Amino acid sequence: MANGDLPYIPNLITVHLGKPDQEAQNVQVSFPDYIKSVASSEIYPTWPESAIRANIYAQISFALNRIYTEWYRSKGYDFDITNSTQYDQAFVYGRDIYDNISRIVDEIFNNYVRKQGSIEPYFTEFCNGTTVTCPGLSQWGTVSLAEQGYTPYEILQYYYGDDIEIVRNAPIRSNIPSYPGTVLRLGSSGNEVQDIQIQLNRIADNYPSIPKIPNISGRFDQNTENAVRQFQKIFNLTQDGAVGKSTWYKIKYIYNSVKRLGELSSEGIKYDEIANVLPTVLRRGDTGNYVQALQYYLSVIGYFNEFIPFIQIDGIFGPATEDAVKQFQSLYGLTADGIVGRQTWNKLEDAYLGIVRSLPEEYYGARAKIYPGRLLQEGMRGDDITDLQTYLSLIGRTYTEIPEIPVTGYFGSQTADAVRKFQELFGIPVSGVVGPPTWNAIANEYNAITLGGL
Repeated sequence: MANGDLPYIPNLITVHLGKPDQEAQNVQVSFPDYIKSVASSEIYPTWPESAIRANIYAQISFALNRIYTEWYRSKGYDFDITNSTQYDQAFVYGRDIYDNISRIVDEIFNNYVRKQGSIEPYFTEFCNGTTVTCPGLSQWGTVSLAEQGYTPYEILQYYYGDDIEIVRNAPIRSNIPSYPGTVLRLGSSGNEVQDIQIQLNRIADNYPSIPKIPNISGRFDQNTENAVRQFQKIFNLTQDGAVGKSTWYKIKYIYNSVKRLGELSSEGIKYDEIANVLPTVLRRGDTGNYVQALQYYLSVIGYFNEFIPFIQIDGIFGPATEDAVKQFQSLYGLTADGIVGRQTWNKLEDAYLGIVRSLPEEYYGARAKIYPGRLLQEGMRGDDITDLQTYLSLIGRTYTEIPEIPVTGYFGSQTADAVRKFQELFGIPVSGVVGPPTWNAIANEYNAITLGGL
């Protein structure tokens, strides 16, 4: 899961049956079954129930911390946790489970410990307290505390501090890797870009040669590219300024390290670090700019695919938009639920970009081109900027409020001002950035002027 997500309970967890670098089998089991095996291997069923519950809370939180931080996956491993007590906690695949432990796990497996004010599952380090001691919870010590009448929560407070809390009834869903599946680069946008910006800025506190990104907007701008390049230089990655899978997970690994997310002294992840700049899900009843962007993509794809019904680009996610989403999902092998999450959005962008790249120049004739598939913003150069400036220059002859701009192929402050004025005139949220709704409105107005609306 991305750091920009709230924690959830995974349906399945992948366990490596050995030390991290040891050649060993990976097994996938349900999260409750994993915790049942750990608890049955680490503690005794004859202990007082308060002690058993406190230990199980710690075991759940420990495992969720490994999953939330992608502790092993960020290092290039293909598992979530090991069964080595040197690194993690005991797990015996296929072992017998004690009845009372099974009952308790079924009751509390979707509850976990966190520090107040932080959102990630706390790294609840523990040891047996006899042959091995550590700064965290003592398993045998919990027995003594339970016998003194301590509740499970009081036992956890005794070891982890008064500022902990138990999150109850966390959502359960599939464990989806945080990497978005597409390379993030200049012009990309979304919550994954925001995650990268937040993480790079925190890493820059420890590595000051990485320039700070002044505007955490979820838009991959020139400042973000500069920070990525410097990060790549420091950590011996290809310095292309783009965030592919290797750069994504290296950023995540270093971020985890500087924040000490896998330690008792964790700095923690605060709520303002995961406030998404874009909706994570679009569904029927939603309205606004992001729904317009969705409708634009569907309309273009539908123009070239008769199975996608025509829809109006009105920013209202109604039944027609839902039907178009379902048809798209069905065609591309996704669950046809009419809800646009990350997987559906990525497929939409891939299908749309496939169309953009396949259309020859002669296809357009005198018409404006379709949206190039990336946000256009200050600091960018290229043919897309040249096209944008060409369209705005012509539109400005009809709408004198739009300032005249030179066609240079560089998106400077003059172009941004012209975009803002266009957005203001045509009722589009004023940002100076060109996404699908703004490009579509500019293209439509350009076509109306040059072709009489045909």
